[in-house]
Amino acid sequence: MTTRRDPTVLHLDLDAFFAAVEQRDKPSLRGRPVVVGGLGPRGVVSTASYEAREYGVRSAMPISEARARCPHAAYLGGRFPAYRAVSRVVMDQLHTLSPLVEPLSLDEAFVDLAAGSDAPLPADAVRALGERLRSTIRERTGLTASVGAATSKTLAKIASEMAKPDGLVIVEPGREIDVLHPLPVRALPGVGPATAARVARLGVRTVGDLARITEAELIDLLGESHGRSLFHLAHGRDERRVSSERASKSISVEDTFDRDITDPALLTALVTRMAEKVTERLVRAGHSGRTITLKARLHDFTTYSRSATLPGPTDDARAVVRLAVQLLQEIDTSNGIRLLGVGVSGLSDWVQDDLFAAVHDAGTGDPRPGEEDLDAAVHAERRWVPGMDVVHAVHGAGWVWGSGLSRVTVRFESAGTPPGPVRTFASDDADLSPAEWPEMSDEAGAPPAS
Repeated sequence: MTTRRDPTVLHLDLDAFFAAVEQRDKPSLRGRPVVVGGLGPRGVVSTASYEAREYGVRSAMPISEARARCPHAAYLGGRFPAYRAVSRVVMDQLHTLSPLVEPLSLDEAFVDLAAGSDAPLPADAVRALGERLRSTIRERTGLTASVGAATSKTLAKIASEMAKPDGLVIVEPGREIDVLHPLPVRALPGVGPATAARVARLGVRTVGDLARITEAELIDLLGESHGRSLFHLAHGRDERRVSSERASKSISVEDTFDRDITDPALLTALVTRMAEKVTERLVRAGHSGRTITLKARLHDFTTYSRSATLPGPTDDARAVVRLAVQLLQEIDTSNGIRLLGVGVSGLSDWVQDDLFAAVHDAGTGDPRPGEEDLDAAVHAERRWVPGMDVVHAVHGAGWVWGSGLSRVTVRFESAGTPPGPVRTFASDDADLSPAEWPEMSDEAGAPPAS
């Protein structure tokens, strides 16, 4: 089953992270539905508050569908400096528990509680440690966290899902199969929509169903690596170690054409097919990815690369296709394209459907999610993004409630104030400017000062 005698693999996940930070810093939104994500016509939901989830709003849902389900929610763009400030506090706290911490995203990480020590750490001790951790995070950030602990990474992550929201679940040694087998098969890492559909052909709906399939059948259906991995996971065998260093890998597909292609519809179809093929390879390998890259070589051999980096990994073909096509639209293809390629990097063995649309880097590399998009929106286009922090020379600190028709509406409040007044200004008002979030704040719970 596992070589660990104690439940010393811990998984922490901040609850509805982006939305929770917005509610913390915006008193008027507390207890109200809040949706954070891409706000354009092709935008998708990154995070929905629990109040919005009651209306059926979910991560990765198109923003248009979310608005139809919950029109009275507050729809906000991301504030990544604020999210990173909170993340630093949380990750620093995790490092006080162990030298071995494996971040999966800004709001999620594994911790090996046994690293550097051979002393036993039974379930009661782990439970006490987990409760102290949750209490400290609430005190220092104002947010809640769900924590799971078990003898393996798979069970620890499942335990934290069972603990949501704001809870703690320990899977004690010997109970792994009892917890695993009733769960839907998608609870296992590496099982996305495509893999779930394939194993459904064998009558598999739960992890217990999967455990009754022979290893040879799974390898035949899913390939050597993926099939063997799922066979062992279904039987509670997970020897993967918590690792602070994640290998940089990528999966890509590209094609050179016999003639330059100018037809936009054909180019879109080609990119779509490549994105689907990349996702198939991703799923077969049991991975998900965060960064989608489009490569295009023009008629004059000029080569462009455009990348979109998501806050969390995905293996959903729809998400990869959507972003790849969006990246294609940023390139002038009118004079012809002779080569196209689609790649996925930032690979992980976990899926986190936590997506922003229209987050991109105009060149190569791996920018922090959304940073350049928001910077361009404010400083280059003078466009005020709903939710962003601002400061007014007379009225002080606030945030953008909405904008349009050369006007911007601001609610003046912060984390430590009551709900504040709303005022509207010309979008080029010289007294109104973006507020700088302190990148190296010791207190992530404090909003930017006016």
